[in-house]
Amino acid sequence: MISVENLSVIFSDRALFDKVSYVVNDKDRIALAGKNGAGKSTMLKIIAGLQTPTSGRVNIPSGYTIGYLPQTMIPADDTTVIDEVMKAFSHINEIEAELERKNQELCEREDYETESYQKLIDDISILNERLAIMGGQDKTAAAEKTLMGLGFLRSDFSRPSSEFSGGWRMRIELAKILLQHPSLLLLDEPTNHLDIESIGWLENFIANYSGAVLLVSHDRAFLDAATNRTIEICLGKIYDYKANYSKYVELRKERREQQMRAYLNQQKEIKDTEEFIERFRYKATKSVQVQSRIKALEKIERIEIDEEDNSALRLKFPPAPRSGSYPVIMEGVGKSFGSHKVFDGVELTIERGQKVAFVGKNGEGKSTLVKCIMGELEHTGELKIGHNVKIGYFAQNQASLLDETQTVFETIDNVAVGDIRTKIRDILGAFMFGGEASDKKVKVLSGGERSRLAMIKLLLEPVNLLILDEPTNHLDMMSKDVLKQAIKEFDGTAIIVSHDREFLDGLVSMVYEFGGGKVVPHIGGIYDFLQDKKIANLQELERNKTLQKPIQSPQKSNPDVKKEPQLSYEERKEQQRRQQRADKAVAEIEKKISDKEAEIKALEEKMASSNFDNAIFTQYATLKKEIEALETEWMYLVKS
Repeated sequence: MISVENLSVIFSDRALFDKVSYVVNDKDRIALAGKNGAGKSTMLKIIAGLQTPTSGRVNIPSGYTIGYLPQTMIPADDTTVIDEVMKAFSHINEIEAELERKNQELCEREDYETESYQKLIDDISILNERLAIMGGQDKTAAAEKTLMGLGFLRSDFSRPSSEFSGGWRMRIELAKILLQHPSLLLLDEPTNHLDIESIGWLENFIANYSGAVLLVSHDRAFLDAATNRTIEICLGKIYDYKANYSKYVELRKERREQQMRAYLNQQKEIKDTEEFIERFRYKATKSVQVQSRIKALEKIERIEIDEEDNSALRLKFPPAPRSGSYPVIMEGVGKSFGSHKVFDGVELTIERGQKVAFVGKNGEGKSTLVKCIMGELEHTGELKIGHNVKIGYFAQNQASLLDETQTVFETIDNVAVGDIRTKIRDILGAFMFGGEASDKKVKVLSGGERSRLAMIKLLLEPVNLLILDEPTNHLDMMSKDVLKQAIKEFDGTAIIVSHDREFLDGLVSMVYEFGGGKVVPHIGGIYDFLQDKKIANLQELERNKTLQKPIQSPQKSNPDVKKEPQLSYEERKEQQRRQQRADKAVAEIEKKISDKEAEIKALEEKMASSNFDNAIFTQYATLKKEIEALETEWMYLVKS
């Protein structure tokens, strides 16, 4: 457990934090919420010890460890992927080196009866027990499991990390942090560097993590799945909600309404008092009352409310020029780079007005197929762009095409037409360019700010086919809501490459799954797709690839595909009985795991003191192994 006490951070004359205090308990799953610039990343840096507050302190117990993943960093590039990740076990390596030295010393000594010789044996025993507790025997297996969960292939392990993009190198750093199993995980926008399946894996990892987690993310579905407590930073203060993000949004709305009522009441009281003072300031008979009111006015603690909530702002696309009935048609489309086949035999028809999603692991060809549609890459097969199709394309490099000599406002003013021109500053505010930020030159903007500006510019151009490649990575919750609503109301066609399930939910009517060199269509939204795959999280997607079969078009039937036979009443009853027995077995194992975790916690409290014997290490290691065995059995029962 760590505690934040009276923490204050002053930038210029503005208080980012004003004497805030809270506690992070063991096994807490906390989301830091708040507008961009509220101080979420600063809070993580302070807890990580990378930034010093103006006043206040963070109390960290002895032996408490912290792992921190920032939004941006420069990872090491001088080793292979697996060698870099194995650096996470440096603390284990130190114990192994010390153990080897002591074993060597034991072999060389012959003073068997001395007290120092017995102490050497005891030291070796303690080191062996500590090594067993830390899982020193399974380092390589743990590293490989984590890397594969984060989307790496086994063939990637021996490749130099310098060959990978910045996003993939950030995954390497994330793998190192997760493998160190710190007491507290600090994660700043971890999903920006993960595909939709790896996010599911990370959700599951956090759910089963033995320590505490404090994270910042703009992925609402991820926050709902990974956290159970939300700390909002607003106007230098914090508001602590014992709820996940979606519930927090409801509670925050209620709090803001109460705050607004209190603010309006106070403003009326202040106005009445000021009017009384002004009215009777120069009347001698009222001087005592006037002075009393002046003092009372000075003592009032002014209620502040956060900036006006623009989440209700509606951004409407210009009317889309009418295109042909089928903006994109593909027949047998394939793409290879040398001997590497990205995909082959793609059959895809997108109808006018349809909104579709491209999903799948990174590197499976989503962006490659988009570039084929844009005509930037050659391909095999036939790819037709329909009549009068005008494409609006958003990718990360779009930001580099902006005119650096213009201001943010001028960039949007040059493309806005009609009534939308009167709302430019509102639109910029919704995308975090409010106030003086709209007068900044493009050349001074960060990469994330440029991406957001390029997105706004695209949304105001008259097109009828939107192609958006990971559009939400640099948008906060409010901006994503504005963008999502605009796309839903867009009367043209949209192709969206995204890992953000909440953003895709209710937006798309068809999901194209990329994997294993194939593109498989799934009719319905993103959660229909997940249900069809019979998975609660997308981390099982890779495991099920060999079982995938393309969904048949409703217009075409395949006589070679046999329908599964209907079960009889007795067979269904037997199936239910088997399921009930399996559920009971799972519940029993979960109870055993819970009991043993309680025993481990009690041992850890003993180990935190100086009064314990070596037998505790043995007992601790035995319990750990028993839990691992139970968890393996639990996973088998759940998956079978």
